[in-house]
Formats: sequence, structure tokens, C-alpha cells
Amino acid sequence: MSARPNASSSVATATAGSAAAGTATAAPAVSTTATAAPAACADSDPCCDAPLPVLGRDVTVPLVTGGEVSYAALDYAASAPALQRVWDDVAAYAPYYGSVHRGAGYLSQLSTDLFENSRTAVAEFLDCRPGDQVVFTRSTTDSLNLLAQVIPAECQVFVFETEHHASLLPWRDARVTYLDAPRTPRQAVETLERALADRDPHGPALVCVTGASNVTGELWPVRELAAAAHAHGARIVLDAAQLAPHHPVSVRESDVDWVAFSGHKLYAPFGSGVLAGRADWLQDAEPYLAGGGASRKVARRADGGVDVEWHTTAARHEAGSPNVIGVYAIASACRALTEAGFDRLVARERHLIAKVREGLAEVPEVRVLSLFGDDAERVGVLSFVVAGWNSSHFAAALSAEYGIGVRDGLFCAHPLVRTLLGSDPQDQGECGAPEAAPGEGSLNAIRVSFGAGTPDEHVERFVGAVKELVRDGARWKYRTEDGRCVPDRG
Repeated sequence: MSARPNASSSVATATAGSAAAGTATAAPAVSTTATAAPAACADSDPCCDAPLPVLGRDVTVPLVTGGEVSYAALDYAASAPALQRVWDDVAAYAPYYGSVHRGAGYLSQLSTDLFENSRTAVAEFLDCRPGDQVVFTRSTTDSLNLLAQVIPAECQVFVFETEHHASLLPWRDARVTYLDAPRTPRQAVETLERALADRDPHGPALVCVTGASNVTGELWPVRELAAAAHAHGARIVLDAAQLAPHHPVSVRESDVDWVAFSGHKLYAPFGSGVLAGRADWLQDAEPYLAGGGASRKVARRADGGVDVEWHTTAARHEAGSPNVIGVYAIASACRALTEAGFDRLVARERHLIAKVREGLAEVPEVRVLSLFGDDAERVGVLSFVVAGWNSSHFAAALSAEYGIGVRDGLFCAHPLVRTLLGSDPQDQGECGAPEAAPGEGSLNAIRVSFGAGTPDEHVERFVGAVKELVRDGARWKYRTEDGRCVPDRG
């Protein structure tokens, strides 16, 4: 039985463990009704039009112009707020926290059961194939760095320049081919096919591709790219960091070899991530980290050295004490999103995307950044620039004068943003607030992102604030401090 404590029940009743294993794998018998996704919110709830309640929906922030306003969190692409469901599940489990895989005590056994059942929940969420492994990591970045360490020595890696740095940079010890940004989904497939066909020698190859851009929100043709990779004898890993919180991800249907994502973008705090997929390269490589948990047997040799037999399961790459709470948070988020229904979540998000796009289209000074054009399907992530404004100044004014949190900069996707802005690939730019004014070498953009916890009011306030700032200008003076544009209070 899966350990599923919740806020309304006491974790007190244990079931018998596996006699064959000779251990008491205790699991609590609990009710899950208190943490199920609500069908609707009360009329008095300011987030009643958001499908899933999140923490922070009642937080108020001060405005430089005076007074306070409820905070509009529109930076989901960086870190989404925690689902209330996730927080309640974690809070209910916290008193029963214990070490996993190593303890004979009740709490250790319960925590081990919860940890491994969380692995099962993630595999179900991703629709993994029989034999696929689910490895828990710290983040998408950690997951892809792990994969970079286990690929065969002669493997060639193919990555589009449009990738987030988490999937652009880990392949330092491999032969990497960086592909130019495509301008249509079909061009992406054709570019990959040509690159794979022309590779020499024709040995092992790995393609790394995003599911949804963290800059434009546009969906990539993952299934077609996977088919192209496999047709040319290559494997493919899907960076689903921006896709998994918004759309269902099926390893089986997309036919990718691996998928990576982060808990903190999936409404699950505490710093955990996932790498799931084919086991062979994972089993054949040296452990990502050497230490307890990854080792099955360790013995001294007669010559004074040490012999090690490593696990062949996911534990091989999970050395050290794992982040049990982070893993449980991911599993809870997976269950909450599944129970809410992605059809409902996707429909709701399209409604918000339409509001934002229609509102920004009414402001001639705003240019929305896009690779695939206005008709491209996307998740709730949009980036734009405003004529006559430094993007960091604009984002600072949204925060200080309207209580709206967005992101500005290059979004850890520097080559892509440079391409979208039409700048030279060598132009300088960094994630922060450059000193230069518009037209004087500044290179950055503004990103707005939202999801299952976003109410209409937040996007309506955002659109209204953009229009007002463009029309009337900022009401406050700003300066650059420690690389950020901030209100000048002096």
C-alpha cells in the first residue's frame, strides 16, 4: 500500500510488510479525500477561477506608490508556486520523516515505502514503458548532467541552439553539434535529419530537445523528432521542464528514450528532479556519484584496495541520503495534476494565453518573441520587448507599481534570445539589468508565465499594467543596483 498521509488524517495504522523480504514495510491506512483536487472554489476565494489552489494566493505586497495589493505571481516558468495539495501532503508526512533503505525502525520503513511508491507514481505520470528506470535527481539540470556522464564515450550529441542552458551545456566531454534555430516545426525535423544523416562516424548519437520553450512557450514536435532520431540510429532525451506542468507527457507515446523535469516547476518545492527512461546506458556507466546507496557490496582486496559492486537499479545513481520530502512532493504534484485532468488544465491555460496575447496585440509598441509564428501552439509562457523601454526597467515597474512578478533578462537561453532579438550571436548580454538604455547595446526581454494556480485577475492586471506603462510611463524613478533595476528611494 502506498503511504499517502494527508492533512486530515493521523498516520497511525500499519499494515503487515512483505514476508518474502523479511522486513516490515509498514504503510499507513489513510483517507485521501481532504487533499483531492477541489471541483470548485468558494465564491469568496480570490482564486476561484484557478483550477488548482496554490500557496501565496493571499500574499499582499507593498507598492512604491503607496498601499498594498495581492501579489500576481507570473513567473511560473522559473519556479511555480507550490500546490496547496502538495503542501498539505508534505506537512502530514513530515512528523513521520525518516531515513530510507537503511533503517529497521517504523519511520524508516514507512519513509522507504513512501519513497519507492513515489517512484511508481512518477512512472505512471510519465507513462513509462516496462523496464524504464526513474532516477531522482535535484533538477532538470542535474538530470541532464547525469545523462551526460553515462553516454558512451564515442557518442555524438545533437542540440538545437534554442535549448535552455540546462540542456545546452552539460555535454562538455562529448562531441557536440549545435543546430541553428528552426523557424517551423517541420524545419526542426528536417534540420535534425540532415545532421544525423551526415554524422561521421555513424556511431552512437543522442539528441536533446525541449518539449516547450522556456522563452516562447512554443511546443516542439517531439514525436516527429523522436522518429527522426530513431530512424538514424540515435536516441533522444526530452527536456520536459516547461512541458510537464502544462501538458501530459507520455514516454510511451512520444517514443523518447529519456525525459527530464524539475519538481519546482511542477508545483513541488524542496529541490528534486527526475530522469526517467531506458535503463541500459544507466546500468552500464559508472555511478553519477560514488557513495552509500549506490554500492551493493564493498570489500577490501588483499593488496589493500577496494572492490565495489554497484547497484543496477535506479539506486546506482542516487548515492547519499535522498531528498525524501522533495520526492514525495513531486509524487503529490503528479497525482494532483492527474486528478485535476489535463484536458481541463490545458483548456483553462489556453483561455489565459488568449487573454494575454489579445491584450498585448493592442499595444503597438510590444513585440512578442516567437520562433514558429503566431499560430504555434504554446504553454503559458510568453516573452516580449517594448519599444523605448529597457526590459529590466519595465519588469521593475510592473513589480514596484503593480505588484506583478515577471522575469527579465535572457532566461538562461542566451543564444535563443539573441536569435529572437535579431542580434549578433556575439553580442553581450546577461541575466540582469544592464546599465545601457534602450538602443545603446541593451539585450534582454520580459517573460510572463502562468499555470494552474493563476486567476483571471492576475493576467488582466498584467495586461492593464502593460498598457498603462506604455501610455503613461513609470510613476517612479529607478536605478541599477547590484545588476538589478530597482526603485530609487533616495
